[in-house]
Amino acid sequence: MHDRFDAALAAQKAGNLAEAMQICRDILKADARNFKALYLLGYVHAQSGEIAEAERLIAQAIGVNPRSPDALYNRGCLLQKLDRLQDAIVCFDSAIALNPYYIDALINRGVTLAALKRYGEAASALDRALRIRPGDAAVWIERGNALTGARRYSEALSSYDKALEVRPNYVEAWENRGRALMLLERHSEALTDFDKVLAADPRSVAAWTGRGNALGELRRDGEALAAFGRALRGRPDSVGALLGRGYVLLRLMRYEEAIADYNRALAIAPDSVQALINRAAGLFELKRLDEAIRDYERALALNPDIPFARGNLAYYKLHACDWRHLEEERNAISEGLRAGKSIVSPFVSVALSPSAEEQSRSAHVWIADKYPPAPPLWRGEIYRHDRMRIAYLSADFNAHATAHLMSGVFEHHDRQRFETIAISYGPDDESGMRTRLQTAFDRFIDVRTKSDFEIAALLRQLEVNIAIDLKGLTKDARSGILSHRPAPIQTHYLGYPGTMGAPFMDYIIADGIVIPEDQRRFYTEQVVYLPDTYQCNDGARDDTGPAKARAEYGLPETGFVFCCFNNNFKILPDLFKIWMRLLARVDGAVLWLMADNANAARNLAQAASEHGIAPDRLIFAPRIGVADHLARHRAADLFLDTLPYGAHTTASDALWAGLPVITCLGSTFAGRVGASLLSAIGLPELVARSLEEYEALVLKLVRDPAALAAIKEKLARNRDTHALFDTSRFTRNLEAALITMWERHRRGEPRQGFTAASSRE
Repeated sequence: MHDRFDAALAAQKAGNLAEAMQICRDILKADARNFKALYLLGYVHAQSGEIAEAERLIAQAIGVNPRSPDALYNRGCLLQKLDRLQDAIVCFDSAIALNPYYIDALINRGVTLAALKRYGEAASALDRALRIRPGDAAVWIERGNALTGARRYSEALSSYDKALEVRPNYVEAWENRGRALMLLERHSEALTDFDKVLAADPRSVAAWTGRGNALGELRRDGEALAAFGRALRGRPDSVGALLGRGYVLLRLMRYEEAIADYNRALAIAPDSVQALINRAAGLFELKRLDEAIRDYERALALNPDIPFARGNLAYYKLHACDWRHLEEERNAISEGLRAGKSIVSPFVSVALSPSAEEQSRSAHVWIADKYPPAPPLWRGEIYRHDRMRIAYLSADFNAHATAHLMSGVFEHHDRQRFETIAISYGPDDESGMRTRLQTAFDRFIDVRTKSDFEIAALLRQLEVNIAIDLKGLTKDARSGILSHRPAPIQTHYLGYPGTMGAPFMDYIIADGIVIPEDQRRFYTEQVVYLPDTYQCNDGARDDTGPAKARAEYGLPETGFVFCCFNNNFKILPDLFKIWMRLLARVDGAVLWLMADNANAARNLAQAASEHGIAPDRLIFAPRIGVADHLARHRAADLFLDTLPYGAHTTASDALWAGLPVITCLGSTFAGRVGASLLSAIGLPELVARSLEEYEALVLKLVRDPAALAAIKEKLARNRDTHALFDTSRFTRNLEAALITMWERHRRGEPRQGFTAASSRE
């Protein structure tokens, strides 16, 4: 029998696998429990690619001799190939128990643990292997990969460096090192590593893709697109390159081209979740909401735990006014937030939830996920300037609502005491507003092509005293800039109505209505209370001209016109039901709404029908230029606010145009802005404390034309005498707040909320 086994072994070594199999089978006919024959037969089946049969035979051999480390190890490797990873771990553990220095078992155990996403255990297993074989560059790479999975990027980088100490020209180590640097947001260094790979292998698709990603993050978009193009010439079916190029095209607002790349990616990899959600983003921007919703639904069916995807799907459906399953979605998101899951982005939470606590949780989860602690660029240095240097950071220094509100403030700053700097990372739309803003600051710096870290380094170099983020956690925000702590004092204002949940933000600028005392606990920032109102306005804008004839807006010549020019996503079913009751009780009345997209118009018309209201009593207004938009308010009789996310700029637009706004005091910052504005213009009587009171107040004014006329007259008088549109007064209030922040900092006092001194200019 021994001679027969030697013959089988010789045949296997000579590559005569069929002969080796036959000899082993002959041995097993005579001795079915012959360990060596079972093991060798399994090994030969593995060499023949018959993995399942090989695993069965070696398992049978282990049943005969459970103390063979090699058999246990090889069965573990076969189980890896069969994707039975947990069973593979058991085999490797058994082999290591018999031989603690079984280096290959230790390595494969680490690799398998990493495949199971048990990254910390994987790194520990690989550490054991490296204590035995410290000069194995491949193991250092595997350790780096496991640490990358554990999001321990700096340690991963050190592992790749160790691999390169052993093998300086190890291309895989340079490539993985570049990826780790990308995750550390050290994009320029990553670019250098990918270039080293390309020097060794100019056709490396992975390196061209990595180079494109690095250039994209550095905002060198033309070069990024060229790099992805090189990758795709080498391998037209590279999903990674298509995803990377699509992402850059999305940011460049070249949505059709981006969608084309995602279509190609999905033709190659139909289950690519990243391609689905990125394509959905492009479809959303093109207002192809049905398609965008379908993509998100498919992505979530493939992976229900995609970070923030469930919230984004709910947000897309809100934009379409698709309220089916809304309460189920809200409940699922609330439950996810309570469990600390990355389920909803902060801005979507603001739109969905009436809970300040939930909104705070979503911000904390978002910041922890997106902006881990970074070494501070400002380390306590003392600045001594003749003027306080204030940097405003925004993507909206163009024809945007934020600019229309803030432009007058920038112009009214006291240039004897303040040096103002615009840090603009948004597009130059070549509008009149852009030109106006470029002259409103002492320095206007376009940083679109710089990375977050480079912009932060610039702020530190400029020795900015106070950095003011005007975006917060809204679309196109770049919170990563201030995560590097480039300034002694960092605050956010205006753009985002809630806490950022960020340890690197010191203050939020608000007022006593939008953040009442009992809600301060939901803010990580210290709250700075401005007198009058937190919202600035440009009192120098052109006066609103007369409206056109109602017919030109598609309105009936007679009858009451309710108006709400808020974005459609702010319209929720509870409030819509009240609006429909109002239309039912006011003969001939119509509801004038913004036409955001065809889906919303169709779904709102259908909802009206379900409430017994003829769809033609909903009139949809297209988006038009600012001056014409302000003028058309005069064709309406009353502006109806929304909850939980109310009117902000749209409310001040209506009030400027002379259109009274009825609001209901909400339970979060986003739902209390209308109340703040009405208080600042001397019309607190238009603020309801409940939806029942809201409905009753609207009916009262509809049925009492004299009372409504008196409100309009009061609004017209107060526009020029009260605080809301007094830009100079607001700017002095803001400056008083900034001075107090800085003086407290200079005295070494801890961050603490306060109420700014009031100006009566």
